[in-house]
Amino acid sequence: MITLKNLKILSQVKPEFVGDVVIDDDRIVQVGGTAKGDGEVYDLPEHYIVPGFIDAHSHLGMFENGMGFEGNDGNEISNPVTPELRAIDAINPFDMGFEEAYKAGVTTVMTGPGSANVIGGQFVIINTYGKGVDDMIFETEKNNPAAMKAAFGENPKRVYDSLKKSPNTRMATASIMRDTLFKAQEYMKKKERAEQDPDKAPTFNFAYESLIPVLKREIPLKIHCHRADDILTAIRIANEFNIKFTLDHFTEGYLIADLVKPEFKKNLCGVIIGPLLSERSKIELKNLTFGAPRILHEAGIEFAMMTDCPVIPQQYLPVCMSIAVREGLPEDVALKAITINPAKICGIDDKVGTIETNKLANLAVFNGHPLDVRSRCVMTIINGKIVHNEVC
Repeated sequence: MITLKNLKILSQVKPEFVGDVVIDDDRIVQVGGTAKGDGEVYDLPEHYIVPGFIDAHSHLGMFENGMGFEGNDGNEISNPVTPELRAIDAINPFDMGFEEAYKAGVTTVMTGPGSANVIGGQFVIINTYGKGVDDMIFETEKNNPAAMKAAFGENPKRVYDSLKKSPNTRMATASIMRDTLFKAQEYMKKKERAEQDPDKAPTFNFAYESLIPVLKREIPLKIHCHRADDILTAIRIANEFNIKFTLDHFTEGYLIADLVKPEFKKNLCGVIIGPLLSERSKIELKNLTFGAPRILHEAGIEFAMMTDCPVIPQQYLPVCMSIAVREGLPEDVALKAITINPAKICGIDDKVGTIETNKLANLAVFNGHPLDVRSRCVMTIINGKIVHNEVC
């Protein structure tokens, strides 16, 4: 049992209050009030406790720190359609980025392939501390994969044009996406018919097999899209196939907020914005602005913030929100964008994202307000275990 006393609690359920937090095994068993003080006891007046930070779009462990080619396993640039690829087969749990993440209070990430391919492969939700990827996977096998990566815009165009292959236009990217989803849909229908007549079973196709959870709406299509036109193409195609999807990066989304907001009533599962703490390194980032979070909030669009690690190192996720606050985003909204909002998008909000009894004890303690860049994460708890401790 772990007892944390006299903390300022930012639960993401109600306004800030002072009290104790008690953890038993891997669960939160008390929030607020005065605890008896069983087990390990830490008296932490003037400290803040928040739900462990969550990044809903990262490549942590896929592009390793300081490794170059040998550690770059995020993009299989051999075929623009590779849905059968699995992030779990490429993540190196000993990448130093994991330690940097949990020491900054980032406890959970959705990580996976990059955006070179039209369909790039399967993302997974993992905690940032563990002995190996199988130990780090957040949930049971039903969350593996957590999403299927897809990409529109500049990246597939640039990659395959350099290889003198298709796609090298946005039209071709959209066509490849539609063609693949249509063929996977036909494959799925043949499999269903074969349940009554096994002789009609289609020849096994690993790629189409991997897309069945998307077509059955069991997992979302996680769509890389920066520019406004690419965002609208993503929406158009997802709705054509009636599949769940997220809009990731969303750099120009603030320009078309009125068009995107109604989509939340259809198939859109969430908006994940970023990376914002970066240069305008390519044409489709020309309208990049840290004012986007405020504009989206004022338009009534709920969102999560991403680092796109390693574009922004994983530990700077809260720093991104600090700058968004400086640019006019309310502080409470900023905290939700790296706690409960990404938890909802990842489908794990019943386990993490808030500080409530019976939730998983993924927590971070700071010696000042967590959105003050001068504050330091002094304790991180993952699955009820203290994995980082500067208090003692």
